[in-house]
Amino acid sequence: MNGEKTTIEFDDRIVRMFLLASIIWGAVGMLVGVIIAAQLNFWQANFDVSWLTFGRLRPLHTNAVIFAFVGNMMFAGIYHSTQRLCKVRLASNFLSNLHFWGWQAIIVSAAITLPLGFSRGKEYAELIWPINIAVALIWVVFAINFFWTLGRRNEKSLYVALWFYIATIVTVAVLYIVNHLSIPTSILHSYPIFGGVQDALVQWWYGHNAVAFFLTTPILGIMYYYLPKAAERPVYSYRLSVVHFWSLVFLYIWAGPHHLLHTSLPEWLQSLGMIFSLMLWAPSWGGMLNGLLTLRGAWDKLRTDPVLKLFAAGVTFYGMSTFEGPLLSIKSVNAIGHYTDWIIGHVHGGTLGWNGFMAAGMIYWMVPRLWNTKLHSVALANMHFWLGLVGILLYVASMWVSGITQGLMLNGTTEGGALLAYPNFIDTLTSIRPLMATRIVGGTLYLIGWFMLAWNVWKTIRSGSPVNGTVEVMEKKPDPASKMGLGATFVNPPVIYSTLVVVLACVWGFSSGIFSIVSMIVLFGVVLIAAVHLERSEDTWAQWYDKLLANSFPFTILVIISILIGGIVQIVPLVTVTEKGVVDDRMQIPYTPLELAGRDIYVKEGCYTCHSQMIRPFVGEVLRYGDYSRLGESIYDHPFQWGSRRTGPDLARIGGKYPDVWHFNHMLDPRSISAGSNMPNYPWLLEKDTDVDALPRKLAVQRTLGVPYPEYSDEEILADLKAQSTEIAENLREAGVIIAPEKEIVALIAYLQKLGKFETVPSELLEGSQPE
Repeated sequence: MNGEKTTIEFDDRIVRMFLLASIIWGAVGMLVGVIIAAQLNFWQANFDVSWLTFGRLRPLHTNAVIFAFVGNMMFAGIYHSTQRLCKVRLASNFLSNLHFWGWQAIIVSAAITLPLGFSRGKEYAELIWPINIAVALIWVVFAINFFWTLGRRNEKSLYVALWFYIATIVTVAVLYIVNHLSIPTSILHSYPIFGGVQDALVQWWYGHNAVAFFLTTPILGIMYYYLPKAAERPVYSYRLSVVHFWSLVFLYIWAGPHHLLHTSLPEWLQSLGMIFSLMLWAPSWGGMLNGLLTLRGAWDKLRTDPVLKLFAAGVTFYGMSTFEGPLLSIKSVNAIGHYTDWIIGHVHGGTLGWNGFMAAGMIYWMVPRLWNTKLHSVALANMHFWLGLVGILLYVASMWVSGITQGLMLNGTTEGGALLAYPNFIDTLTSIRPLMATRIVGGTLYLIGWFMLAWNVWKTIRSGSPVNGTVEVMEKKPDPASKMGLGATFVNPPVIYSTLVVVLACVWGFSSGIFSIVSMIVLFGVVLIAAVHLERSEDTWAQWYDKLLANSFPFTILVIISILIGGIVQIVPLVTVTEKGVVDDRMQIPYTPLELAGRDIYVKEGCYTCHSQMIRPFVGEVLRYGDYSRLGESIYDHPFQWGSRRTGPDLARIGGKYPDVWHFNHMLDPRSISAGSNMPNYPWLLEKDTDVDALPRKLAVQRTLGVPYPEYSDEEILADLKAQSTEIAENLREAGVIIAPEKEIVALIAYLQKLGKFETVPSELLEGSQPE
């Protein structure tokens, strides 16, 4: 029975706050991006200041753009659209305010700690452990506020945008918590619990899916709400949106290993990541087509409406990025593109084109409605679009050419593969300098466009006044007949067939012999039966799904199960095996106390943003860097340092290649060693003392994590450290350099000289632990 009609006033104040925060942080993140792009072409732009170097600012740029810019935009869009889709005010003003101010405090904390060098050394996961706990707590606040609002809704069914919001909230929580599991050594430092190949797999399970579920799924939800609103057209295909959502949520989580192709990651995981990445083509392009075809009958509006221009271009860039991603996961293509600027171009095509344009379109659509006025200047918004588009094209095109050039030059050989075609790494850097300069131009144009948006929004706000949206609803009493229990959630044809398909596909993929053949036959049989059953019982299946959409809890449970399957299948087998199961013929030698201190300095300075420590089994790489890397050679690295980009050479076997004085001079003035280098100077390493007091706790944590350190006393740690640092200082003195043994440069040299050192594992210790 229906109740009385009532008017609900939405909480749009919190929406305005998140919207303005997104504009401000977007400008900051993009400005830092332009600065670090300049640093890659002009080393002088590092200013010989520790907190302004590329290695310190690059994590600030990525975190600012992802969590500050897109994060605030996402929260604004979710809170604004959810209230209207549920026809209810946000559940709690207190939780909304706590969410906003807590998130801004996290951003400010990151902006302070990252340039100061407090980092976990993992891409998109650099924040130190106290901030990570804050992120998790504020995310829980967001989740409670969102699901509480869903529970109070006056709209029976969950619209498609809400499906993507639900997937975002639960998946990001799982990803963030697992990848950030650490043991603290101090209030500002910790070591991740996973190491080596295990850490690599967990990191890129998180890193890839952070892109999927923080930068993609919530923006798809925003697309499904705001694009039809702006075009004044319904979504093109409801059925396509169902297929798009469930296939994307299930498949995306499996694709992380494609970031680790041709590395020491087990081959079955590499193949799995590549296969599922290729499968992502279908749902991704299904979503893109659903968005673009929603504009049918409204294409004429694109000539004058900047909102539709931005949305149409944003969805198109989504299609381009989701075509390029699977393309780069093909092993032969990845062999050229990985570690090069091609990956940078791919990432920025998505962030600038998809996230940036969708954010701008949403902002231009929302601001006049939130301040009850008209947009100050449509012409300026159109100019922003064209300037941003030209900026993106210059940026991405230059990185494509730069990346392919790097890949071909660095892997190029002559004399039948006996010699490197370009033996000097600097040759590649010199050849792409004009392209890196073009990137600066493109990024600057995009940044100018964003400042145009900020000015336009500011003038629009000044011409209006804040207003909260309202809606009249007929309050309804709960209908017991619409409730869906867990039995009805799982015991139904769609779920049963889906479960059988997943189980049989896993048996087929991971078994051999008769089991593989039988499971394949049964799998195709189940698919055929399901297709026939769907054709004959389509109405029944649709009724079940309609009922599911009226029950947010069972829907959320199915989403959680869908995203957990891929993670469990990939990660659990690798992180639960013994040490013997993740080594081959070589085992890493644990770092001495001084070397461990040097490694932490390496991470603090962000050296992993420019240098990899993973030599792939290619002729060009082996000739250039040394023997290819083995699984066991990084088993004790917490965090792993395989890297994802080579602005400089790989360092996996740099140890012992050059004398101590070479490393000293290289850190003090890289151009004195490598003419044409873009590497910053690091004069402060000669001035700062190594943090010796932290070593006992660090070694104790490493021992807890399984690194075979003996039970050092504090005196033994100091004695070991003093002996090694004095030896290095003496080597430097003999080469004409006077430096105190306690300086950070000495510890860093010790670490660099250790890289590539290993002990051979006797074959009898590996019996039974090697793959077939």
